[in-house]
Amino acid sequence: MAGAPSVAQRRADVRRLAQGGASNRAIAAQLNISKDTVRRDLEASEPPAETLAQRLAQRAARTETAMRQLSAAVQAVGGAHPAHTPTTEETARRWYAELCATANKLLALADQFTEYYPGATACASEDVSAP
Repeated sequence: MAGAPSVAQRRADVRRLAQGGASNRAIAAQLNISKDTVRRDLEASEPPAETLAQRLAQRAARTETAMRQLSAAVQAVGGAHPAHTPTTEETARRWYAELCATANKLLALADQFTEYYPGATACASEDVSAP
């Protein structure tokens, strides 16, 4: 017969279940422990506070990923040639509205960017409507 799990294993199980969205009550029932034990295990297993440098590095990495995804999405839409794709009038209107709304959001982000990085805005004077 297997013995009770170690405290470290129980805390890992509690953390895994909590990250999966389980309530403290559900975790307690599944692991056959009290709700107070679940609460204490979650408090005890919280990772140490991140430093400012770590948070900034993570934010920069997330932004880098988002920028790559944005470029890939623009290339995919351009490759699909939506303006030359036979479709219904309703779909064409929706696509156009989505393109305009997205372009406006991107222009607003570009404007915010120039406030913080005025020297990095070489494309600001270029015609952004050109393909």
